[in-house]
Amino acid sequence: MKDLLLKDINLQLFADLNTNVTTDSGLSEEMKTFYSDYLIDQAGPKLVHDQFGQKHPIPKNGGKVIEFRKYDPLPKALTVLTEGVTPDGQKLTMSTLKSEVRQYGSYITLSDVLLLTAIDNNLVQATKLLGKQAGETLDTITREVLNGGTNVQYAEGQVSSRAQLNGGQTDATQNHYLTVDAIRMAVRTLKNQNAEKIGDSYVAIIHPDIAYDLMSDKAWKDVKDYDPEDWYAGEIGKIAGVRFVETTEAKIFKSANLTKSNATLTVKGTVTKEFKVPVTEEITKEDAFKMAGKQITINSGATIYTILSAEAGAAGNASITVDKEVTAADTNPIATVGGGKSGRAVYSTLVLADNAYGVTDIEGGGLQHIVKNLGSAGSADPLNQRATVGWKAIKTAERLVEPYMVRIETCSTFDSPAN
Repeated sequence: MKDLLLKDINLQLFADLNTNVTTDSGLSEEMKTFYSDYLIDQAGPKLVHDQFGQKHPIPKNGGKVIEFRKYDPLPKALTVLTEGVTPDGQKLTMSTLKSEVRQYGSYITLSDVLLLTAIDNNLVQATKLLGKQAGETLDTITREVLNGGTNVQYAEGQVSSRAQLNGGQTDATQNHYLTVDAIRMAVRTLKNQNAEKIGDSYVAIIHPDIAYDLMSDKAWKDVKDYDPEDWYAGEIGKIAGVRFVETTEAKIFKSANLTKSNATLTVKGTVTKEFKVPVTEEITKEDAFKMAGKQITINSGATIYTILSAEAGAAGNASITVDKEVTAADTNPIATVGGGKSGRAVYSTLVLADNAYGVTDIEGGGLQHIVKNLGSAGSADPLNQRATVGWKAIKTAERLVEPYMVRIETCSTFDSPAN
């Protein structure tokens, strides 16, 4: 919508401006408002994880702490009323969760040579890029908070930890992909907590890799088939009473590479109650130096080991030393903590109910567009060679009711990097 507005904008608004200067003082009030709105419009679609939380405005002169409020439900009123007798009323019970807001921001420097071209093109393009950056930054902050939740479901419950999740196996029964049954289990969890729906449904935030697996189910309905009045940003369809919103920013957990050349290593030979573990792959001196302190699992077990040191060597002649005794079989995989079995990527699908979390709003001062003209830095820019355009945001996000969200962790047909 804003891109269309740009084509129709009256460039005479810039007629009285020095075209070498991009400045708040040079822009008319109409143009300041336009660019601020444009920045928010560019950032808004990226805030997928924000759209289902309680929105709280940034309080003016309210300090660094914001309060999210949660009201406790009232008990059933089962006492029979007595004629002519007014019963005791009930109190509204409220609990608060305080959260400290933090500032984030970035800017682009525009040279005087660059600004010799059309002012509108440079400012618009800079604002467009910064809006995208702001949206992705603020969305990631909320995403990380939500994915720190404690209500976790591993696929359909076949395994009890992330490290045991698997994918890409020829035997389909060994793969832990997202299924309708897994969604139904999450819905059951929310219903048992009396968690209210968001509108007419619960909502899930899903990665395209996981959506690919789920959309092959016969029960899947594309969004165009039910055509809701209130389309969510990124909405693609629904199944099992849950509407799905797709984003590449959905959380992916994956083990970091153990060496420069290998995501995982394999045990060489049989190891019985040893601290030193021979490996099949090469470990360079650079690898050995960087491996100390890394946490690993062996054969996707529940035990987490810390690498104390590594001995460099060619393939078949290298080893690692860990902090606990190891018993392992030949070719058992060694992977850093973080992903699934053998380092497989694990995807988060968040199934959300109403009032599960709260976020600060980007409007009303939550996200600002800032322009500084050439020479505004004073003696730091003595030749008036640099102008800047940037954004600054005040942001926080908090989980309010843990039982009102379920994080389903699964693998996928695909295997994307961590984000």
